[in-house]
Amino acid sequence: MLKHTLIHPTINAILGQAGHHAKILIADGNYPASTKRGPNAELICLNLAPGIVNCSQVLEAILSAVPIDLINTMMYTPDDPYTLDGDPPVWNDYRRIVKAAGLSLELVPIAKWDFYKAVETPDHVLTILTADQQRFANILLSVGVRMG
Repeated sequence: MLKHTLIHPTINAILGQAGHHAKILIADGNYPASTKRGPNAELICLNLAPGIVNCSQVLEAILSAVPIDLINTMMYTPDDPYTLDGDPPVWNDYRRIVKAAGLSLELVPIAKWDFYKAVETPDHVLTILTADQQRFANILLSVGVRMG
C-alpha cells in the first residue's frame, strides 16, 4: 500500500521511472496537450468535468510522491489577449501547497511561448491534463534528488 497521497497507478509508474531533471507538466484545461509536449512524454487525462480535477489538487498529490527542485509557471506576455493585472490567482494556491509540503521553492515564471519550448524537451516525461478553468494555471515541475 502506498504511503503518499498519489494513487493513480500509471502516474506512479511514470514517476517511479523518472530521474533527476525529468519534467512533469500539470496542465490546465486550456493547454494544447496534444501538440505541446516532449517526444518522451506520456499524457494522462484527468479532465472529468470543468474544474474537476484542478491543477492544485494534482500538485498536492505529486509533491507527496517525488522530490521537486524547480517549479516553473506559465506567465502571460504583455500582448496576450488573456493578460492579467498581476500574478494569476492560482499561484497563491501553489505557494501555499509548496510551503505545506515543507519546500522552500519559489515559483519561477516563464513567458508563455518559452514555457512551451521548455515543455517540448526530451526531459519532459509526463503531462497531466486537468480540467482547471483558471487562466495560466500550467505548472512545470523538475524532479529533484531524494536525500536520505
